[in-house]
Amino acid sequence: MILSALLTSVGINLGLSFLFFTLYSILRKQPGNVFVYAPRLIEKKKSEQEADDFNLERLLPSTDWAKTAWELSDDELLSISGLDALVLVRAFVFSVKVFAFGGIIGIFVLLPVNFFGSQLSLDDLSDITNKSLESFSISNVTNGSYWLWIHFTAAYIFTGVVCYLLYCEYGYISSKRIGCFYSSKPQPHQFTILVRGIPSSPGRSFSQIVESFFTEFHPSTYLSHSVIPHTSKIRALIEDTDKLYRKLVRHKSGKYSHKKFKRDGFLGLFGRQVSLAEHYEKQLEYLEDNVKMEQYSSAGEEVPAAFVSFKSRFGAAVALHIQQGVNPTEWVTERAPEPQDVHWSFFSASFLRRWIYQLVAIVSCIAVTFLFFVPVVIVQGLANLHQLEIWLPFLKSVLGLTFVSELITGYLPSLILQLFLFFIPPIMIFFSSMQGFVSFSQIEKSACAKMLFFTIWNIFLANVLSGSVFYAVNVFLEPKNIPKVLAKAVPAQASFFISYVVTSGWTRLSSELFQLIPLVCSFVKRLRSKGDDDDEFEVPFIPYYREIPSVLFFGLLGVTYFFLAPLILPFVLIYFCLGYIIFRNQLLNVYAPKYETGGKFWPIVHSSTIFSLIFMHIIAIGTFGVKKLPVASSLLVPLPLLTLLFNEYCRKKFLPIFNAYPTECLVKKDKGDEKEANMGEFYEKVITAYRDPALMPVHYVRNINKRTPLLHS
Repeated sequence: MILSALLTSVGINLGLSFLFFTLYSILRKQPGNVFVYAPRLIEKKKSEQEADDFNLERLLPSTDWAKTAWELSDDELLSISGLDALVLVRAFVFSVKVFAFGGIIGIFVLLPVNFFGSQLSLDDLSDITNKSLESFSISNVTNGSYWLWIHFTAAYIFTGVVCYLLYCEYGYISSKRIGCFYSSKPQPHQFTILVRGIPSSPGRSFSQIVESFFTEFHPSTYLSHSVIPHTSKIRALIEDTDKLYRKLVRHKSGKYSHKKFKRDGFLGLFGRQVSLAEHYEKQLEYLEDNVKMEQYSSAGEEVPAAFVSFKSRFGAAVALHIQQGVNPTEWVTERAPEPQDVHWSFFSASFLRRWIYQLVAIVSCIAVTFLFFVPVVIVQGLANLHQLEIWLPFLKSVLGLTFVSELITGYLPSLILQLFLFFIPPIMIFFSSMQGFVSFSQIEKSACAKMLFFTIWNIFLANVLSGSVFYAVNVFLEPKNIPKVLAKAVPAQASFFISYVVTSGWTRLSSELFQLIPLVCSFVKRLRSKGDDDDEFEVPFIPYYREIPSVLFFGLLGVTYFFLAPLILPFVLIYFCLGYIIFRNQLLNVYAPKYETGGKFWPIVHSSTIFSLIFMHIIAIGTFGVKKLPVASSLLVPLPLLTLLFNEYCRKKFLPIFNAYPTECLVKKDKGDEKEANMGEFYEKVITAYRDPALMPVHYVRNINKRTPLLHS
């Protein structure tokens, strides 16, 4: 790719980003869009001020939202959105620090060294816009040149700075995790564990077995238990009943449909005419009776698993970390999720069904990963104009036009790849939900790991190996040749990834702020419902499984190309600066926390950064070998080893805090609870906190008007 093609891509995406920012700053002021741009404020009843009379200021763009997001402190963000949201924001903060430092070295030191090299013998400075982007990479430095020692030194310095910043952030997040624990009110999941593999006994229910076991072996700390019932049929019935009730609500409120009658015969085509409202009410009554009958009949059907609660956090921790029975496959314990975080569906599944589903999910994930090679090859064909002319010779005359060639090579490949990627996060969350996790947060963490692996493998390695060095795949299978293969392949794809940062990074962030899809959906709903408020309004929550892998992948690109093609660093830095402001704004106004993992996404951020550094070191070793500087390659070998030692030190120092709270913290909190007068009321809430919602009584209001909410308790 030549520089002018990159400038075309930058210009298009810069224009789109500016358009999205401008439209957002105007549309967010309109009262009708408050459900899209400030749903959290609606929930807190703070958006009533938006309903003032019309004024001209609403039609003028402004940046006051950015100032508000910038002034938001970490403590305020923590109190508003929780520690998981702070982890996402601190990932942006960490990346800004890293690439601000890396950008100074890369642009002002490494880039001039690369540009004034003579290895490629490209055009002179007078025609810089038509100069290949390879002339800005390490490929242009003469083989064996002493200037390469600058890159060698930069690799050591950059690694040291990244590790130092990573250590500081790990310590910061760890301290916030402990601080949140100390400042939190008593929560049911802090006093509860999940017990699986309860042994059966003739003539005794699982509830009786659990009661007897924990009363005998944990007499001073045991509080209560809740055995998990079989409720898969009930859930299906409740889901059908809810759907039918929503139809009835919309019909009686006059929304969406003007149809009043239907025929009660086959497929609604034959028989006598009946009132549609009457028909819905009869069906609703029938389903409601079925739900009650299933709830009554399944009261004795229990799963060999239970939530067991204790009188203290320390008591729960002891039961969690000590083997309960002689047989290690019985009385298996794990940490209980928050009550609202429990994924009840898979408790009723048999062990064989869960095992089969796990296998299917893994195989499907691998299949999707390899099938994605098809769009990757298409994208690389577009990025390589010569290859495209071979595939489609009839377009040769069109491709000869300067603007068309720059548009195709500079903008379309990244855009097409981004369109294909749009469908991957929902697929990964679906695969993770099949694996039998007991909480939504575990599902999301699993999907986050899958997305990260998929992105690194398909967007980075697959693009690298399907480009100009596709022939090197066979050589890549030999481990000893990996550094050399990557050293040749990775710099050749620098131009594509610069364009990818601009297209998938800048434009996607601005579209996240603009909320195009929710805006269109809101507009359509208002048209169909004749301007009435949506009674089923729900505040969205941020999809960490999609956003965190995206942030980490751009970090991988920046670290990998730090010394190979430093021209990418300003674009990566702009991405992280935009992300920092935009996501602080979204967490303040749009997204509400659905559950809290206590910052457990940060170890994923740490491990990904370490992987990026090691990957950079491997490529650097191969690059100096290709560049005929074997001494530098040899002297770089200790760098990945030192990085791994640093990672192991951080794992020993910080990771245990994310796995479990220490005894010191637990006992201090338990002693503090002894002074609280309302602990009796809290214990009563703990006893009922883990009751399956499918067994709760259901009641649907029959007298429905336009302001009646859907009641289901």
